[in-house]
Amino acid sequence: MKTPLHRLMLTVFFAAWSSSAVAQESPAQRHAMATNQLLQVAVAISARCLAEVRTLEDWQKQRPELRRQLRDMLGLDPLPPRTALKPQITGTLDRPAYRIEKVVFQSLPGLYVTGNFYVPKAAATPVPAILYLCGHSPGPLGAKVHYQDRAQWFAAHGYAVLILDTLEFGEVAGIHHGTHNLNMWHWLSLGYTPAGVEVWNAMRALDYLETRSEVDMRRVGLTGISGGGAMTWYTAALDDRIAAAAPVCSTWTAGSQATNWLARGQCDCIYYHNTYCWDFPIVGALIAPRPLMILSGQKDSIFPPDGYHEVFNRAKKVYDLYAKGNSDRIREVDDNVGHSDPPLFLREARQWMNRWLKNDLALIPDEANPPPKEKPEDLACLDRVPRDAVNFRVQNEFIPAAKIVKPASLAAWNKRRTELVAALRTKVFGWFPTQPVPFETKVLRTAASYASDYAHYKEVSFNSEAGVRIRAQLFTPKNGATDSPLLICVKRPADSLYPMDFDELLPVFRDHRVLVLNPRFTEQPLNAALFADIERTAAWCGRTIASMQVWDILRAIEWAVNDEKIPSRKIALYGKDDMAALSIYAAMFDARVTQVIVSDPPASHWQRPALLNVLRVTDLPEAAAALAPRRLVGIRSLPIAFDLTRAIYGVLGVKKNLATAASLPEALLLESE
Repeated sequence: MKTPLHRLMLTVFFAAWSSSAVAQESPAQRHAMATNQLLQVAVAISARCLAEVRTLEDWQKQRPELRRQLRDMLGLDPLPPRTALKPQITGTLDRPAYRIEKVVFQSLPGLYVTGNFYVPKAAATPVPAILYLCGHSPGPLGAKVHYQDRAQWFAAHGYAVLILDTLEFGEVAGIHHGTHNLNMWHWLSLGYTPAGVEVWNAMRALDYLETRSEVDMRRVGLTGISGGGAMTWYTAALDDRIAAAAPVCSTWTAGSQATNWLARGQCDCIYYHNTYCWDFPIVGALIAPRPLMILSGQKDSIFPPDGYHEVFNRAKKVYDLYAKGNSDRIREVDDNVGHSDPPLFLREARQWMNRWLKNDLALIPDEANPPPKEKPEDLACLDRVPRDAVNFRVQNEFIPAAKIVKPASLAAWNKRRTELVAALRTKVFGWFPTQPVPFETKVLRTAASYASDYAHYKEVSFNSEAGVRIRAQLFTPKNGATDSPLLICVKRPADSLYPMDFDELLPVFRDHRVLVLNPRFTEQPLNAALFADIERTAAWCGRTIASMQVWDILRAIEWAVNDEKIPSRKIALYGKDDMAALSIYAAMFDARVTQVIVSDPPASHWQRPALLNVLRVTDLPEAAAALAPRRLVGIRSLPIAFDLTRAIYGVLGVKKNLATAASLPEALLLESE
């Protein structure tokens, strides 16, 4: 496979940086380093996947927790309540070899799932069954219309088949592409992926099949292509009722997706949010020892061979442990095709199901005279959208956000705060490095236009993570004071139009050391498409752009205190908009920060910034309260939502430390009073 253009550009930038003089280090090179480092993290995640599993005992010890982690990363831990399915058969089509029932059920109250149930006529019941999960094939009457030939073949050969519409392209359409192209970044903060809904719908479809006397639940196969293939992987990994699986054109690793820079081409449903920083072969291992066939296209542009081969090779090691040798329960089939389901794949999947669900090893010829396809309107289950449908908004309701209430007492708050910080460390910032790299500080310049007239100036860069350098500009009072408080100003991408603009800081240069910090991805504004590429790639690595910027702020504090030897008696953080929120989190994790000054902070992570899973744990007003009793100052005002913050500061008896000021200099004066 040819190296994608973006990857080539990164390689060139990184090579240019490593070979250039330090003084020539540029914002573009630092940006390229930060992006390249994400790719390296993804590759490292793939490289270590299942490497520590050497015996079946090793695997069996890990398996329950890994399964729980997958549920969690899909938004299914705990599983939603198994409410009444309220199934309806809204019509029947009678055909020579089978009948087709038009089925509707509710996987949750108001979450409508449509599908067709094919029941063979001649076979003695109960019969083996196939649950077919559709891919991304749009149609107003459901995706099932486009995949009916799969169901027809299985039904004509003695299988009961339930073919399920997707959430996005079902008869009651919901949303799949929230972060892909709708800028619904709160999905990351919720830890929401439509894969969670699709897997839940598939599980509830299995519940429905259990009610059908025609079905032998000991012999249920699962298959689908593309998005349906991805759901085949996840559902089989989480539900033991699946006896055999055959996902098509849906197999990837984090390293492959990142190296080939494929975030832009993928629907949100393909991925779990990688909270625990592990890789897709584990999903295959969770299916073991049940039969698994992986079908892939050698020319598939979004699931390339380097990814699907790696998944097969790593998952097979676990299958082989169960077999005490070379397992025949996992098989890989690929062909010189793109993202498609050619006759070879159809035949192989059918033979796989026959082998494991019927104990039939006979070879199957290509289908010579397939039956005519049904008209979309004949397969449709609904004549109108139900008035109580929640499909359109399920993305905001499927994962419960944390319930945040004012604590009843100081003891209750202290307990809650301890739990809050621990949960943030695990669920939101669990990727934080445990062994920070050396700073390797480089001085880039010692003069800064007119600002050098106000204070001693030094522009530096230093390592935040391995392979990531961030820029900072340090101003030291010219009066020689050695105990001046430190103010760290955290810059936004929007502040980078002119990198030497210090007007706002001029009044404080006399009395404060000032460190102006550019966290990664702030030196060059990102357009929407590039932001989405980087943000979604980061999620494969268990992080977001914002969480990486929190780490950069923490590293800047550490650099100032330990590398630059600035006394830590008083350290203030100052941020605007999203950086205000990130300064709050950085201060939470570093007790040396005595004051946080915020300008126009968002009221909630439902708006921004995106921090993986944060809304499952808390929201900004409570996170801000966790700073107490330290000082939190809003420039002009704080959002109404911060009334909770005010209430908790009151519970602690430190209301005066939650204040507002008209400007940054006045906020700093408040602390000195």
